[in-house]
Formats: sequence, C-alpha cells, structure tokens
Amino acid sequence: MGSRLLRYGAIAVAALVVLTIAVLAYRSLQLPYQAPSVASPLPAAGGCTPAPCADLRGYTLWVSNLDARPDLVTMQVTFRNSSNSTHASPEDLVLIDSQHQMLPAVFDATGCTSWSRHEFGRGATYGPVTMCFRAASITPPLVLRWSPDFGFVCCQTDIKLT
Repeated sequence: MGSRLLRYGAIAVAALVVLTIAVLAYRSLQLPYQAPSVASPLPAAGGCTPAPCADLRGYTLWVSNLDARPDLVTMQVTFRNSSNSTHASPEDLVLIDSQHQMLPAVFDATGCTSWSRHEFGRGATYGPVTMCFRAASITPPLVLRWSPDFGFVCCQTDIKLT
C-alpha cells in the first residue's frame, strides 16, 4: 500500500512539473508587442550585419530592398541556416504596423511571387525571396516579426524596418 501511494505521488509530481513547463512555454509565446521608443532604436538581433537583420541560434534573416507604399509594403528576405531549424516558410513572417496590427504576407499583388516552405540547413542560404504585406499604416515603426520553427518551444524576434 505504501509503495502504491508513493508511485501515485511521483506520478502527480511529474504531471505537475510537465504542466507547469507547458504553461510557462505557452505564456512566453504570448507576450504582447511593445513598439520601440524613438529614443532607443532596436539593434540588430543577435549582432548580425548589415541591418535590418536578425540571428536566432545560428539562423539568420536579412531584409533588403524595403519599399513601403500606402497600398503595399514589399521587401526581399534572405535566410542562412546554421541552426537546428529545418526550413524557411512565409508563415514565419508577419508585419506589425504602427497601429500594432499583425499582418500576414500576401501574394496576390504584382511582383509578389508566392513561395512555399523551403527545407535547408547546415549553413545553406535561401533567397532573396520577395515578401509583401498590406499595411493599414506605413507610419513608422514598421516591424517584421520572425518566428522560425525550432521545435516544441519556438522563439521569435522583431526586426525594426522603419
């Protein structure tokens, strides 16, 4: 009887630990966006150059040829993957406008060529590929949120564009 109670107690503690980790992981993904202040611009995440860019655990994204027009924001993105992530995908990128709206990529405008998930790794480069977004406002700041897939627990970073 004592070993049975001990076993049930161990199972309950293990379940509580797993549940706690799951809740903390979920909450870390739900942090609200906070726009950077004008006095302190965002540095390039991870120390990559040239900006605007970000480096997450050896997975680097560069933004070039940014064109912010009232009807469409376009840019080219290039990836270099030396991490344990396995792919690049347009779903990993959203634009956040000055009204804090999170906008997915669009491919129905002229010059906005559709691309799909691309498998690569081991230091390989992919791109440049064109990304397009319809923003309600192009007033600064415009921020590109990048959420590459690193498995169960994901990470994200914000790249200040304007």
